[in-house]
Amino acid sequence: MLCPECVGRAQDNDFLRFRLREGLRRRSEATEPRPASPLPPAAGQAFGDDSMLAYYAARAPEYDDWYLRRGRYSHGVIADAAWNADLDSATQWLDALPIAGEIVELAAGTGWWSPLLASKGQLWLYDALEEPLDKARDRLLAHNLAAHIHVRDAWAEPDRQVDALFFGFWVSHVPRARLAEFLGICRHWLKDGATLAFIDSRRDQDAGAGDGATPADDVSTRRLADGREFTIPKIYYEPAELEQALLAAGFASAQVTTTPRFFLLGEATAA
Repeated sequence: MLCPECVGRAQDNDFLRFRLREGLRRRSEATEPRPASPLPPAAGQAFGDDSMLAYYAARAPEYDDWYLRRGRYSHGVIADAAWNADLDSATQWLDALPIAGEIVELAAGTGWWSPLLASKGQLWLYDALEEPLDKARDRLLAHNLAAHIHVRDAWAEPDRQVDALFFGFWVSHVPRARLAEFLGICRHWLKDGATLAFIDSRRDQDAGAGDGATPADDVSTRRLADGREFTIPKIYYEPAELEQALLAAGFASAQVTTTPRFFLLGEATAA
């Protein structure tokens, strides 16, 4: 058993880091079966459908390839340079936001943004699946940073109010019919005057894998390196559409901008 609240305490202590790695190894070799998704039935439905959960569990080992433009995610020197420039801009934008205190990251995945957030305050890192969270633990340890790591569905009702809320590449998986519901949950997470921030995808032919189909009609077919295919919700919201939805959900202000090609950058202040 690994206590998620204590994982980050290993930091640069070699003994504790060894114990953590040994615990992860023993858990992976355990003979007792562990469910792939430790969620109640309703949570799987809220995620879109079961294929969404299965896809992100299977994709965890290659998720960083997407960020780093490795292998099938490379689209040539020019497109990859544009991607890296946009990714740098998104990182600098997030770093400049007034994020501090108790921070919650929903749908954190493998934790690409988590070290930046953990450097700004006390981070609570949530995802609906264990597989990507295992990667997020390793990433935080590599940066000598601490965080509270828990399995929790992004649709679960908040259990407290915090100073900042962030999610990366998640709102594009929220169906249009449920956008108001999800943003209402976001508002409930936040204290008055607290900050909501998110980064997400714009539609671009060079955004995904080179062997993947172009998303259409709010649905995308994703192919993994091993050839498996999954159909998942993928909605490309417009900035104005998200701004209006945030204001309607009870935020005092909302601004959604874009990088030149690939990303949406959203910021809102709780009323």
